[in-house]
Amino acid sequence: MTGMAGTETAETGTSTDAAQAAVRPAVKCLVWDLDNTLWQGTLLENDELALRPGVLETLKALDERGILQSVASRNEYDDAWPRLESLGVAGYFVLPHIGWGRKSDAVRAVAEQLNFAQDTLAFIDDQHTERAEVAYHLPDVRCYDAPEAAGLPDLPDFAPTVTTDARRRRAMYQEKFRREAAQSDFNGPDEDFLRTLDMRMRIARAHEDDLARVEELTLRTSQMNATGVHYSDADLRALLTDPDHEVLITTVEDRFGSHGAVGVALLERQPGRWRLKLLATSCRVVNFGIGTQVLRWIADQATRAGVHLEADFRRTERNRIMEVAYRFAGFGSKPCACQDGSEPAAGAPADVQRLHLVPQRQAAPTTLTASGPALWSGDGADRPWA
Repeated sequence: MTGMAGTETAETGTSTDAAQAAVRPAVKCLVWDLDNTLWQGTLLENDELALRPGVLETLKALDERGILQSVASRNEYDDAWPRLESLGVAGYFVLPHIGWGRKSDAVRAVAEQLNFAQDTLAFIDDQHTERAEVAYHLPDVRCYDAPEAAGLPDLPDFAPTVTTDARRRRAMYQEKFRREAAQSDFNGPDEDFLRTLDMRMRIARAHEDDLARVEELTLRTSQMNATGVHYSDADLRALLTDPDHEVLITTVEDRFGSHGAVGVALLERQPGRWRLKLLATSCRVVNFGIGTQVLRWIADQATRAGVHLEADFRRTERNRIMEVAYRFAGFGSKPCACQDGSEPAAGAPADVQRLHLVPQRQAAPTTLTASGPALWSGDGADRPWA
């Protein structure tokens, strides 16, 4: 059958597949079964194992697109993992779940560990019963039959925007897991641990070659996304050339490596008022408070410029953390005279709230160093946050 979004019941209707693909998010992680799916043969039966035709090409293609891959297999870990290593593919997988529990529990655990919504995961298995079990417990997960493995890269669900950061996504998550292991071993407050990371945050004006990643952030980010509104490449190019707008991109690195571009802010500058149309940061940096720090940096810039701040916010099913960040920063719903005559952002959903803040100077963070363009200054030079 053609892979469906969490169902094994629809055997026909490719137009339905196309319609679903047009509205559902791209797959962020594919979870593989092993026996007779990733490889031909059954490990426990001592078969001579070989990768299924086309699987290696699929592993490489998805990895290059930034789609993570994991494992949910009923086998002994100490037997299965060495086989993956001997086949030369172990390095493609993160958070493998190899044991004797339910496949749905394994897929759910992968989603939770990656902090991904279940509708961004896919599962592939040769057994109809296993796919049905996952589909029943996790109806938002897309399920595929093993013979479909070679054709997955051709499906719209597996065709995200490919950026420089996307090509490093697996490496960045592996670095993330090493950070988490270091934090688990650290004996002390979280803030003290963050100081050991030597984090450097840089906010910069985006250039044309950054726009693919900026668009990707507006598409992929859900928990730390203030509106959930997607800005297309054309939208972003128009803003990039508009003197009243700033398209700002945030990058972070630390002693474990580069997090890449993890945040985007779209800022409209008007006399007496700046409007933050969108703030979105990657779920990878939620625990480091990067979204909050970007928000504080913008508030500090607005204070230096002598303007009020307005922010678009739209509540979604997953962005409660962002709402807390805005409220904690002091944004409120009470209107201000500075908003008189201002119009909602073009194309903004009707349920977007327009929050307001009279900003104050913000002290530089103690857990990282930060720099960015002086938006309040005529030269706009890059300066440390101090």
